[in-house]
Amino acid sequence: MARTALVTGANRGIGAAIARQLAGRGIDVIAGVRDVASAEGLLADIARSGRQGDAIGLDVGNLRSIRSCVAALKRKGRVIDILVNNAGILTGEKLLEMDGAEVLEAIRVNALGPLSLMRTLGPAMAARRYGRIVNVSSQWGALAHLGPGAYGVSKALLNAITVKVAGELPDCVKVNAMCPGWVKTRMGGEGAPLSPEQGADTAVWLATLAGNGPTGGYFRNRKRLSWLD
Repeated sequence: MARTALVTGANRGIGAAIARQLAGRGIDVIAGVRDVASAEGLLADIARSGRQGDAIGLDVGNLRSIRSCVAALKRKGRVIDILVNNAGILTGEKLLEMDGAEVLEAIRVNALGPLSLMRTLGPAMAARRYGRIVNVSSQWGALAHLGPGAYGVSKALLNAITVKVAGELPDCVKVNAMCPGWVKTRMGGEGAPLSPEQGADTAVWLATLAGNGPTGGYFRNRKRLSWLD
């Protein structure tokens, strides 16, 4: 029986590359996206790979949307074995110049939304004795390299959440964070040296770890990073 992955922000960029590569490994994929129509191209690619692909409405910055998404999955009988928290936003340059609403939005999307999904889906993974949770972070979430505005702060919070959740879930549920590197996406810009496919590699590796794989770690290029630098 095939595993099923929920990938947030899967309609483009790194998220779409993660979804395609998971499908290529025989995994069914549900794309959690704000606009379901935006995932049509991705779903066509997944279908061509011979796997089942679906899209579901999900705004990770909105708790009501998260609850609605999880309820819809339950109604449809979809069991999530793999959660990839990929959706994120980059706003502001200087934290002191951002208003409170902007800061809170970054924290909701980049950290609290992923936490809500982990809180909802993680215990069910533990009950089934299998789960893989991948949090797409950034080197800008390491304390020595905090990124601009609220982005670095929110990614540092996501890193801290990764450590705590990994410690609270049993080892059969692997919970890890990763840095994709500087990737050519809408966020990364055209000058970035890596393709979305290259940026997706470590996330896909973590999403398909064997039972003796790591948990509670922070990785880039499949190698462990320091949480600090």
